[in-house]
Formats: sequence, structure tokens, C-alpha cells
Amino acid sequence: MIKLFVGLGNPGAEYEATRHNAGFWWVDALARELKLQLSPDKGYHGLVARGSVGGQTIWLLEPQTYMNLSGKSVAALARFFKIAPQEILVVHDELDLPPGQARLKLGGSHAGHNGLRDIHAQLGTGDYWRLRLGIGHPGVKSEVVDWVLRKPAPEQREAILECIARTLKAAPLLLAGEMDKATQVVHTSKPPRPKPPRPPEAG
Repeated sequence: MIKLFVGLGNPGAEYEATRHNAGFWWVDALARELKLQLSPDKGYHGLVARGSVGGQTIWLLEPQTYMNLSGKSVAALARFFKIAPQEILVVHDELDLPPGQARLKLGGSHAGHNGLRDIHAQLGTGDYWRLRLGIGHPGVKSEVVDWVLRKPAPEQREAILECIARTLKAAPLLLAGEMDKATQVVHTSKPPRPKPPRPPEAG
């Protein structure tokens, strides 16, 4: 089961509404849902909330180290509370998915994402869960840095926020360790259409 939910982003008002902060938006929404308050904690270099679900302690974390040093915050909390990598979910922005889409997976490479790169380095492994929130791609590699640090267009922001609301429905499954069912919820971008009634058999 997931015991530590990490949202990636950059601290400060100027970054609050930028694409790179989609992970913060998701963890903020989860905190509201669980009625938890994120508070600064210098020991873990981030905003932290502690809660209990079904008798199990869970943690919410938003590193305040700037994206490139996210691992410093994640590793500090995970080590202190003996949380295994497989019990960590890192929520982050994903260039390779359009706004409105999300993917859940365990392990894999950091694919050039600076937040994941540092978490890999600090945990010494890539075997943690990731929830990838699509922000789209500018189409040109040289524009990526500007793109992630800019605010999405209103319709893109709307699609990202709708995606956050939808993927939050997987939270109880993530907390219960039902990762296959959680993956199904995350990967279903629209509710399945009802099947048409079968035509009556001839004769």
C-alpha cells in the first residue's frame, strides 16, 4: 500500500500556477479530501501532513527544495519513518501525455525529469510508484524549460484539474494496496460507454 504521497513542484507564488507544479495540485486536492493540513517541516525540507487511514499512518509531502533537489526531501522522510520505495507514490507533470491524461506505474527511468532524477539518486533506486499527469509537449525540445515553467492555457488547466479530480478516485485503492484496480481507475480517461442492448434473436 502507499504510505507516502509526494507531489512535485517548485515553492513560491510565482510557480504556483505553472505546469511543473501539477504534482503539488494533486497532493493539495488529496489533503482537502482527507481533511489534512500541510505544514512546513524543516526536518523534511517540505510541507508535510500526517494522517491515519484504516489504522495506518500515511504521509503527504510537497518538497520545498525546488524541483532539482526533490530527493533530499523525499529520502529524509522515507528513511526516518522506514517507508520502502514501493510504498511511495510520486505525482509529477508528464510532457509525453496530453493534458487530461494520466498514467500510474511502478519503477522505470526518470526520463530526464529533474525531480525524479534526484529522487532516484537519493533513494538509490527507481522502484517507487509514479502518477504521471499529462501537461502536453511544446513540440520543440529547446522550449521545454519555458513550457513547464509557464501557466497552461485555461482549457489545458481545466483538463489537468479534471484529470486530478478523476485520478483522486483511485486514492482509496492506493491506500488499500489494490494497485491493479487503482491503475484501471487512473487509465480510464472517460467513463466506459454502456453497451447497446443485444438485438432480440430471430425466430
